[in-house]
Amino acid sequence: MADEDRSPEDEFQEMLRNLLGGGAGLDPEQLQQLSGMGIDPAMMQNMMRNLQGAFAAGTDGIDWSSARTQALHLANKDGHGISSGARQDFDQAFALATLWLSEATTISDLAAPPAAMTRGQWVEATLPVWQELAEPVATSIADALTEALQTQTPEEMQSMIAGAGKFLRTIGGALFAAQLGSVIGRLSLEVVSGGDVGIPVMPDGAAAILPQNFDDFGRDLEIEDDQLALYLATRELAHARLFRHARWLRLHVISQVTEFARGTRVDTDALEELASRFDPSSTDELREALESGALLPQRTEAQTLALTRLENLLATIEGWVEVVTADATSRLPAADRISEAVRRRRAVGGPAEQAMASLVGLELRPRRLREAAAMWRAVTDAVGAEARDRLWDYPDLIPTADDIDDPHALVARLQAHERGEAPARDAIDDALDALLNAPQASDAGGDAAGSEPDDGAEGPEGPRPV
Repeated sequence: MADEDRSPEDEFQEMLRNLLGGGAGLDPEQLQQLSGMGIDPAMMQNMMRNLQGAFAAGTDGIDWSSARTQALHLANKDGHGISSGARQDFDQAFALATLWLSEATTISDLAAPPAAMTRGQWVEATLPVWQELAEPVATSIADALTEALQTQTPEEMQSMIAGAGKFLRTIGGALFAAQLGSVIGRLSLEVVSGGDVGIPVMPDGAAAILPQNFDDFGRDLEIEDDQLALYLATRELAHARLFRHARWLRLHVISQVTEFARGTRVDTDALEELASRFDPSSTDELREALESGALLPQRTEAQTLALTRLENLLATIEGWVEVVTADATSRLPAADRISEAVRRRRAVGGPAEQAMASLVGLELRPRRLREAAAMWRAVTDAVGAEARDRLWDYPDLIPTADDIDDPHALVARLQAHERGEAPARDAIDDALDALLNAPQASDAGGDAAGSEPDDGAEGPEGPRPV
């Protein structure tokens, strides 16, 4: 292509490729173009070195490789593995927990054996789910960054950045991915088991404990390690069994999280203010804005409703896990103390979990855990474990927020079902009957247009009354 046929978009992209690819560098004409845009060429080259890996991917979507790199760097930085003795201890804890759990629930055992897992292995196993949950927010921020930077560009320079949208979008996406990797890496230093976060981030049917974090969990509890290991193994197996049994549940939870995330809108005023003083050679301010949640405005009404539904669902899940675990570990002298420690830990959350809330605007808290556990206890005492566990067979059977509010109504329905009684009618039943029994418009029109049959004539259902 001749030089005179090249568009400003082609020229701008060639400059970026030279900087990113470590090519021949910038010629005097390109230096002049950068200066005309108010950008110091040396400053631009420093920024491009920082983002070279992200741009090299060459895709329109978010490049998550930096998330994986950052997360694994933090997870593996101490270089510690799992000793053979620790692995054997947890294998034994899982074996006994499997036997105890089978006495407390009718939900079947896992197909794959549970395992002790390193922090790095946890990152590798859970990263695909974290990416799925974060992608709607990452895309929103990346697109908003592109729009804000274009808004801040003077009209006479718009032609120079006409082809830079993809590159500008990549900046926001790469920074968000790196920040997500940092949060996941810090989470890997805190989580004790695969189900510790509350949502199904582990592969389907997989259960694991992280021995590297086990000592930190029990340090101030003054409880023997074997009791702690056995309780946590039982709880982890209960969580994994539930999601393997109710295969629809995993998608149900993930869908509710992504529904919330898709409703996230970036605070454009804050972003435009940031863009107006954006220094391409230093992305620290943008990184801090992403980490603090400053770019995410208050939740919308739809997001608040979605969050309430999600919190009720998480409470329903963890309430069941808590009750089943309590029944299975009733032989442990310290079971109640460990249960309370786990409950407090989930209610408060650690620094990494708080960082995740700032990053995607979502706190994964089963706020009604105590109420949900009380509901499951009432159900278990009234109808037994088998009838209780059947509530997970289909999505329309699981208890609702109203059931958490009023467990007695749920218990009454279950007891009536056990006695073989028909369920009490409700407003939905009445509305359905009204719809089915309403006269059809076509039938009414036909009767009006046609003549009345003779007295005593037989219709399709027999003789009409005279």
